[in-house]
Amino acid sequence: MIRLVGLRKVYGTTVAVDDVSFEVDPGHVFGFIGPNGAGKTTTIRMMMGVLAPTAGTVIVGGHDIAREPEAAKSISGYLPDHPFLYDKLTGREFLRFVGGLYGLRGRALARRDAELLAEFGLEAQAEELVETYSHGMKQRLALAAALIHHPRVLILDEPMVGLDPQGAVALRRLIGELSARGVTIFLSTHSLGVAEALCDRIGVLDHGRLVALGSLEELRARASRTDGPLSLESVFLELTGTPEGHA
Repeated sequence: MIRLVGLRKVYGTTVAVDDVSFEVDPGHVFGFIGPNGAGKTTTIRMMMGVLAPTAGTVIVGGHDIAREPEAAKSISGYLPDHPFLYDKLTGREFLRFVGGLYGLRGRALARRDAELLAEFGLEAQAEELVETYSHGMKQRLALAAALIHHPRVLILDEPMVGLDPQGAVALRRLIGELSARGVTIFLSTHSLGVAEALCDRIGVLDHGRLVALGSLEELRARASRTDGPLSLESVFLELTGTPEGHA
């Protein structure tokens, strides 16, 4: 469902992403982890056509993001690391605006925005301006907008950052439900516990390079320690040499 081939991004003499290749199977939850500055967000922005790669190819649902951007984006939901919202719209107006961009109209759009407002606990604030929302509420609204058109692929860049406990619980539940329904989910996260609990496969990025790829058990097998089962945090530190607290 998602395929990256030789993806590379260079800024002057700085190589931000270096020859990254992997595939994510349909219906799987893929975790993308790495230290700060590893190139995760740059990779995601290239995946979504926000940044043009220096080299390489991104295929989403069979569509080359460079050659068929509209087709690829029509089946994808994207929550960026810093989502943009229109503060002078109400929560409901914002969802209907985004739904309209994807071709939803009339009763279908009204049903869908009602479902999502309920799902993310925003019904009571639906008619309030977005500028009055807390940070956590804004994050929940942005996630609802990413789901408005029933995407087959959902790409989440650090969705837990700033998310309130209510939203975090809803997101973890939702990821499991969507995956069970066949939605492919690409999850970049600093929350190693979330990745360990939810992800079928995990890719570890360090200094722009993919240094490990596989299931948690496969990643454990790559770590050098053999004194019993390792947590994902321990495996991550083994593979990247990242000091604790900088993951």
